[in-house]
Amino acid sequence: MEFDLMTGGAANSWSQSADFAKQLQDTGFSGLLYTETSSVPWMSITAAAMAAPEMFFTTGIAVAFPRSPMVSAAVAYEINGNTGGRFRLGLGSQVKAHVERRYATEFDRPAARLRDYILAVKACFRAFNREEKLSHDGEFYTLSLLPPDWAPRPHDHPMSVDISAVGPIMTKVAGEVADGVHVHPLHSMPYIENRLLPGLAEGAATADRDVAEIELIVPVFACPGDSPEERAEYVATAKRQIAFYGSTPNYHFQFDDLGFEGTTGRIREKFKAGEMDTIGDVITDEMLEHYAVVGAWDEMADKLLNRYRGTARRVVIYLGESQMRSDPNHLARWGEIARAVRAG
Repeated sequence: MEFDLMTGGAANSWSQSADFAKQLQDTGFSGLLYTETSSVPWMSITAAAMAAPEMFFTTGIAVAFPRSPMVSAAVAYEINGNTGGRFRLGLGSQVKAHVERRYATEFDRPAARLRDYILAVKACFRAFNREEKLSHDGEFYTLSLLPPDWAPRPHDHPMSVDISAVGPIMTKVAGEVADGVHVHPLHSMPYIENRLLPGLAEGAATADRDVAEIELIVPVFACPGDSPEERAEYVATAKRQIAFYGSTPNYHFQFDDLGFEGTTGRIREKFKAGEMDTIGDVITDEMLEHYAVVGAWDEMADKLLNRYRGTARRVVIYLGESQMRSDPNHLARWGEIARAVRAG
């Protein structure tokens, strides 16, 4: 099982991204997963990859619809070729408000649109490899022109396209067309076992695929510390983030399935009352045990392995980047966990 760190990259220059990637590589991390929030990921990934030639990189996730499938495919193909196959393209739909009002792009039928998008991206990859002429005629995207002078230099590194999926429709799409799935950070093992994996299997069966070939990339709220006081900052941040995600009505089942009915409603009441600073109070320690991994530093690797071994291809640490950047001792302790997880 590989061990990555999630980073936004927004607060860092390209040189800082490169330096940090080198530190993570030397410490024992497998890779970096780049989100797309206030900055695009491609340049930071390129800088990091040049500084850390053994690290693996993925977008988790890049927003699909504002870009043509050709643009996403071309950028991913170039990065993967220049890193020697150390890149996965992770794509997602984002949400309606951002896609329509921030990107001025259509968002109708996002699952069907993303399915067609992935097929179009893969058609581009085949054309880049000179396996066939570019030809994709889908419901949302049509691609048919790639003159030789405009085609990228071919390489033989396998290309992977992953998508984020939570609900049953997008999960089925992932099973049909994606190489991997970015599991939502707000998850429990019962959700993965009882909802996600059966949905992937249903989609894979539709496409006559082997569901075992679909890899899971799993962000984890990990809260290490040898005392409650040492863990306090991690725990408070995890609870706030779980509550923030759980405020979305479509995610209420994450709580309801485990008997925590009404949690989403209580979080939304705090939102309406303007009590954003206390939304994490809704998440109890009992709940946290399902949605995060909490323990002493020397327990953390075993806890991660016991929960995710045999399920996740890559675990991605969601919290801790700021502490790792500012405290070499903190980074070293995470490095011990990284090496133990990878060896396990």
